[in-house]
Amino acid sequence: MQASQVGASRAHVELTTVYEISKILTSSLDIERTFRLALNVLVTQMSFRRGMIVLDDGDGGLRLTQAIGLSPEQQLLGRYRPGEGVVGKVFVSGTPVVMTDIAAEPMFLNRTGALDDAAGPIGMVAAPIRSNSSTLGVLTIDRPASRAGGFRDDLRLLTMVGNLLGQAIVLHRGVSAERRQWIDETRRLKGELKGRYSIQNAVGASKAMQQVFAEVHQVGPARSTVLLRGESGTGKEVIARAIHELSPRNGGPFVKVNCAALTETLLESELFGHEKGAFTGAAGERRGRFELANGGTLFLDEIGDISGAFQAKLLRVLQEREFERVGGNRPIKVDVRLICATNRDLEKMVADGTFRGDLYYRINVVSIFLPPLRDRREDIPPLVAHFVERYNRDNGRRLRVSAAAMRVLYNCYWPGNVRELENCIERTATMAQGELIDELNFPCFQDRCLTRMLHVGDGAVRVPAEVPRLRHPGAEPAPAAPRDPAVPAEHDNAHFAVAPAGADPERKPEGERERLVWAMERSGWVQAKAARLLNISARQMGYALQKHRIEIRKF
Repeated sequence: MQASQVGASRAHVELTTVYEISKILTSSLDIERTFRLALNVLVTQMSFRRGMIVLDDGDGGLRLTQAIGLSPEQQLLGRYRPGEGVVGKVFVSGTPVVMTDIAAEPMFLNRTGALDDAAGPIGMVAAPIRSNSSTLGVLTIDRPASRAGGFRDDLRLLTMVGNLLGQAIVLHRGVSAERRQWIDETRRLKGELKGRYSIQNAVGASKAMQQVFAEVHQVGPARSTVLLRGESGTGKEVIARAIHELSPRNGGPFVKVNCAALTETLLESELFGHEKGAFTGAAGERRGRFELANGGTLFLDEIGDISGAFQAKLLRVLQEREFERVGGNRPIKVDVRLICATNRDLEKMVADGTFRGDLYYRINVVSIFLPPLRDRREDIPPLVAHFVERYNRDNGRRLRVSAAAMRVLYNCYWPGNVRELENCIERTATMAQGELIDELNFPCFQDRCLTRMLHVGDGAVRVPAEVPRLRHPGAEPAPAAPRDPAVPAEHDNAHFAVAPAGADPERKPEGERERLVWAMERSGWVQAKAARLLNISARQMGYALQKHRIEIRKF
């Protein structure tokens, strides 16, 4: 009766231990913490002397990961190779081992010093930590051999706990693998999106514009003065407003001034304001743009067009951060961030003495160059789509652009850049009668004035010296020069054929280049006369001369 009571008591303790361990292992994905707590429950509840969890370290060895009853120094010594000692043998075979006296066991290595403080015979039980058919590690305990209770019961308990630990390891590895996959995917997507920036009202997926957007995002939060460089129509005002919106001053005003549109006197009054009676017509006090932009951003467009005298006045304001109104003597301090823009070559102007060097260095703190549209042609399709979508939204239409029309737009030179493209789309969309914008809807295509890029023999692309402009819709179309019907209407720019003349064909050479030289020589190297001899237009003549690399002689 007494033995049965002892057995029932132990069974209750074992059941409680397994229950507590299972709760711990499912409470968190932090496997080191849960294994330490589970091992502590096992050793404490069952009154074991020591306990260890040894796991595969992934490098072909076994490492003691958690231990109860060992010092940190002893834990560092718990390293084994598969098949080495008792732990290594259990890991390789997957079979548990029971030893009633480890001091008499030749395979026991005593690597962690289990026998150093033993007062009597010490027994040990080692069970594999398994998942399905794989052995993931080894769970061991040691206890005095003289303690009540058989090793068979300890082995049964350790086998159950080992299976619970194995399931926890598999779950942790699965979650970790999924987490690593998500991290790798996130890193990959970030890598793909790296450098891809967007700015409101600015369209640009090309590498050049992405570089501009990156610089805008970098300089926006700063207080530095910014100089925007680029041809007219490249969108400098849009970029200036984006810098303002990305700055801490975005709650303040954004004030813009076109310096080229005002005379020196008007520009001074416009920027600095004037007092009542300062000049004829000054009927009252007026605040200037610097005052209006206080706490915000002032955008000075076409800064390269201001006069030398006004450059000196502007330099003083930028240096002192204060100014006086026209006709006044009271200094006014302002807190304004300055953004300037120009399409001029300021470096050349400084060298020529038409632009002050000290002002140049004052405004050229951070310089951002906006590339022309012809250098980022991959942005033309999204820009066209943006302009057409906006036109449809504003006018209640459903226009779309054909592939042929897109090719025409893609191959244009666009000397007016984005502004010219926007104007072209709006004009063509307004005059389009159907819902499809085709290449024939462009006036420039109808009269053969479309700008073309010449492909020369070395594979490079050259721009014609005289860039044709888009014809105004109201202008009379230029008379078409007679041509050979065999020549395609599009007369691709790499294949300009010279039409044969009707008179005296026997006297002309057979080759196209030879005919060009013959005509130029007979006309005294006057291009227009040579074109008439060959019965082609002057434009075709110019293209043909460039194609065959024929230089016009000077006399």
